[in-house]
Order: sequence, then C-alpha cells, then structure tokens
Amino acid sequence: MTSITVAKFGGSALGVDGVLIPKIIDRIKQMKQDSKVVAVFSAPLIEYEGKNSSMTDVAIRVGRNYASSNPVEIEVLREVYDRIASRYLDETAKKTFADQLEKFYRQVIISLKQAAENRRFVDVIRSRTLAYSGEVTMSYLMGHVMQSQGINAAYVPIEKWPIITDDNFEAASFLVNESRQNSGHLMQLIEENDVVVIGGFIGKTVDGLETTYERGGSDRTAADISILLHDKYDTKVSFEKDSAVLSADPKIVKDGLDFVQYLSYNEAKLAGMFGMKILDPIAIKEIDDNGLDIPIVITDMARPSSVTMIKRSPPTDDTANPIKIVTGKKNCAIVRMESISSSHLVAALEKDKQYHDFVKLSPYVSDDTEMTRLLFLDADYVKRHEKHFRAYYPKSEVVYGRGVVTLIGDEMWRVPKIASTASSTISEHDINILNLDAQEETSRILIIVEDKGSSVGDAIKAIHSTRVKIHGASK
Repeated sequence: MTSITVAKFGGSALGVDGVLIPKIIDRIKQMKQDSKVVAVFSAPLIEYEGKNSSMTDVAIRVGRNYASSNPVEIEVLREVYDRIASRYLDETAKKTFADQLEKFYRQVIISLKQAAENRRFVDVIRSRTLAYSGEVTMSYLMGHVMQSQGINAAYVPIEKWPIITDDNFEAASFLVNESRQNSGHLMQLIEENDVVVIGGFIGKTVDGLETTYERGGSDRTAADISILLHDKYDTKVSFEKDSAVLSADPKIVKDGLDFVQYLSYNEAKLAGMFGMKILDPIAIKEIDDNGLDIPIVITDMARPSSVTMIKRSPPTDDTANPIKIVTGKKNCAIVRMESISSSHLVAALEKDKQYHDFVKLSPYVSDDTEMTRLLFLDADYVKRHEKHFRAYYPKSEVVYGRGVVTLIGDEMWRVPKIASTASSTISEHDINILNLDAQEETSRILIIVEDKGSSVGDAIKAIHSTRVKIHGASK
C-alpha cells in the first residue's frame, strides 16, 4: 500500500510574507523521499497596522468594516501574494498565477460589495472572502512554488474541492460520505504527482457554495483528508511546528520542561481543549468518531527527527511521568443549573456541533435538587448566549472571572494522592483554589482558580515544578 503523509503547514510555518517557504520546500523534499505528500496550507502571515497578523484576521477586519459602511483599503488582501510570487516563481508560473490571483481578487471585491450592500459580513459572503483572500489562493501559489522548484506537484482546483460540508457557513461540519463521493479528482492528482497541495479551513456545500470551519480549521482539513485517503493509502498526518510537544507551554514554564514522546487521542484532545496549542482537538475527534486509528505526529520542522506521536492507544512507558502535560486557560466561566435542565442544554450543544469547549463538573445537591456545573472555556461565548442558557433554566447562575489549570495523563490514576499534592502545591503559592474536579475516566484533573493577574500562569508553573515529586510517588 502506497504511503502518504498529510502535512499541515500553518501561518507561522510560512512566516511573514512567506519568508520561511524555502524551509517548507526543504521539508517537503525530505518527506517525499519516503511517501507521497498532501500538503495543507493555512493563510499566510502579513504585517498589518504595525503587527504580524494572519491574513484571515485581516480579511475579517476588512469585511466587518465594509459591512459597517466603512470601506478600507483592500489591496492588502492581494499584495502579499504578489510579493511571494515575485520572490519564488519563475516567469511562466508568475503569469499563470497572476491570472488566477486576479480571478480570486475579483471574487473578494464582489463579496465585499455584497457585505456593504447587506450591511452584514456573514455566511457565504464571509466564507467566500476568506477563501479567496486566504487558503485557496495560498494553495494555488504554493503549488506553483513547488513546480518552480522542480517538484512534481499539483494543487487541488477549487472547482474539484474534496472537502464537502453542511451549509453552516461559518462553522461547518465535515460530511464524510459526500466528501468521499467528491474525492475522485484528489485521488487522481495523488496518483499522478509526488506532492498535492490544498488549502485548509475551506469547504464546499453539496451545492458548491464556499464554507469555512471554525478557527483552527486547517488542522481539521488535514484530518479530514487523512480520513478520505485511509482506505486506499497507508496514511499518517504530520503537523509541522516549531517544536514537538513539551510538558507545558514554554512561554509560561521556562525550566524543567520534558519532551513528550507519546500521547493518546484522549490526551491530545484534552491538551488542545485546555490550552495547549498542539492542534485543534476537533481534528482528532473527527478521526476518532470515524473509528479510525491514523497516526498523527507533531514534528519539529527544524529537527524532523524530534516528533510527538499521537495514536489511539500509544505504547505504555512505565518510566515516563504519568502527568504528561500541565496546561491552563484564562477567561473561563461556570454555569450552574438544575441537572435535568443542564442535560437538555448539553444535548443541544452537542447536537448542534457548534460548541465543544465545555465540560461537566461533579454535581452537587442544593435544597434537595441535584445541580450541575458546566465549565465553559470561553467566557465571551457564555456572555453572548446567557439568554439561551436561561431559556433552559431561568434560575441559572453564571460566574465569570475563572481560570482553569489542567493536569493531563491517562496513567495518572496510578499516582497516590495526586490531586491533593497538586492542590497543596498551588495553595503553598497563595493561589486560592475555588474548585477541584478529578475524574479517573477522563484522564484529567481540573483545578479552578480566580482569573486574576498571573494566577493561572503561576499555578501552571507551581504544579509543573512538582511533577518530578509526584512522579516519584508513583514508583
């Protein structure tokens, strides 16, 4: 069976104005020695208003300005591609791409005019603007770049897009069967080329209208492509990063970080959900929901031999620290409501597939009524939907200003007094614990603290510094 690596390159891998593209080319040349490659690209980074921003963020700002009857300069949505093309394409490729860029840019202009007329930057108008100022254009450009570098490569044309979704344009859901029916051209390109390039984040409805995933959607595209290829090819997914997975965010914890060699799907989903920028946890969920066990690797682009392997059931290492990751999130909120009502709310959220960043904490009893606490990892989401929550239970209580610190590891159950040791460590640093939720079956311990100043970061550092002592207790 032919081997395929689905490699995802994000905006940071591309660099501002594509300055890191030569490193990507070198990396792809390495990968194609061992397998065919499907390269998934995010939108590029650009310097905008004095700071480095994703083209997606810039396009959203431009679109919202147009919807507010405040037209702004839009050349920025194409200039980055001209700069990259002038740097990396040969003359023939420059002309071909210039024609494609002009076509895409016209689509962007039309969509922005519609946003101005409707005074709304939503649905297919938003999706079309983001697609043709971002990932679709970048994928065409990277296809030409690889061809100019002598690589046998092709890009997936938007007219033959294999990622089919529902018509929830701004937060689409992947439709597996419909995508399989539309994957014939992708398969043909793979057979004919060493490398196939496709844009992430973007989908199409059955009717051919452009959609987008939620933010982080390029990770999902890589996972979805691997699902489509799994039956025919020996497939793995590689997320190309500036580091493999470490035991905490190096921006928070500076000392004593450990390299994490293996993660289970469960551990990786939890880590992504609770603050580690490993990958979008929905990407793993989609593979998991389809009953597949596709290897996922987080690869350090600078040292490709340094990888973290993510599998459904990775090998067990009794010598490894059972606390694999300590992470955390600020800006959380807790919603308290009667348990029966909360079950209806949770069912609606899960059915909608619109929101996944919440967990049920242990219930409690108040006035002979069982109450449930839902921890939402995005307080802004709660603020926007308070009325919706109260429709399920008018007496719902919402508490803002919460942060959560999370210990993650499928093997933590074998460590005696792990929860008490972690909580006492935080208390020693004068951080007030508001709630502790430890559930063996979920492989995580949640410690809820007040989100004030550096409390979340301080708690992460405190617990991470105690990992060695806790590990010693497990032996």
